[in-house]
Amino acid sequence: MTEVPRETLVLNAVVSIVDSLLDDFDIVDLLTGLTERCTELLDIAAAGFLLADPLHQLRLLAATSEQARELELFQLQTDEGPCVDCYATGRPVSVADIEGARERWPRFVPAAVDAGFASVHAVPMRAAGLVLGALGLFGSQRGELTDADLLVGQTLTHIASVAILQENPPTPSTVMPRLRSALAGRVVVEQAKGLLRQMLDIPVEDAFRLLRTYAKANGQHLTDVARRLMTDRYSRMLIVAEIAELQAGTTE
Repeated sequence: MTEVPRETLVLNAVVSIVDSLLDDFDIVDLLTGLTERCTELLDIAAAGFLLADPLHQLRLLAATSEQARELELFQLQTDEGPCVDCYATGRPVSVADIEGARERWPRFVPAAVDAGFASVHAVPMRAAGLVLGALGLFGSQRGELTDADLLVGQTLTHIASVAILQENPPTPSTVMPRLRSALAGRVVVEQAKGLLRQMLDIPVEDAFRLLRTYAKANGQHLTDVARRLMTDRYSRMLIVAEIAELQAGTTE
C-alpha cells in the first residue's frame, strides 16, 4: 500500500476543520478534535490548548487525553512549563530532551517525565496583535520540532483562533467576549464529565468520549448537552440513560 504523503494528510486535515467552521459547530468539541489531529500529523503523543482569560490567566480549553489535561493543569498550578513560557513571550518553545530543562522548570520536568513524556513544545495562538494562548505538544520520544512541524502547529493554532473569534472581526474589543464564552463552555463540559464519571462509575476519559459521541449522534453541541446535564434534572435523567446505553453498546 502506498503511504500517503504528509503534505496530503495536513491538507486533508485543514480542509476538514475549515469545513467544520462553515457549519454550526461547538468550540470545545472542535478544538478537542484539533488537538487529536496534532497527534496524527506531528510526531507527538499528546496535545492541549491553553487559552488566556480576560485577566491574562491561562485556562485549559482542550486536550487529547486526561493525561495531557493533567499535565497542562500542572503547568498552570506551578506557573512553569513550555506553554507558560510560550504565552509570556509570544514565541514558540521547543525542548528536544525534557531532562535537560530541569533547571529551567524544576517542578514541571519531573511531572512530565513521570507522565511518560521525553520532549515538550509549545506554539503561540495569536489574533489582533494579541497572544491568546498556546498549543502544547508532548512527545514520548526525544526530538525537536522541525520547521515543517512548527508550520503545521502554527497553522492549527491559527485555525483555533479563527474558530474562537469567528463571529466578530478580531479586534481587542471583540476578542475578550469570545474568550469568555469559550472558557465558560469548557467549564461546563468539565462539570458534566465529572457528573457522568460519578453516576456511571467510569473513568473521566470514557465519560468525555461518551459525552461527545452522544452529542454528535443527536446533532447537538457538546456544550449544550453538558449544560442540560448540569441544569435540567429531567434532561439529566434522559441523557444519562441514553449514554449508559451507548456505554453498554461499546462494551458488548
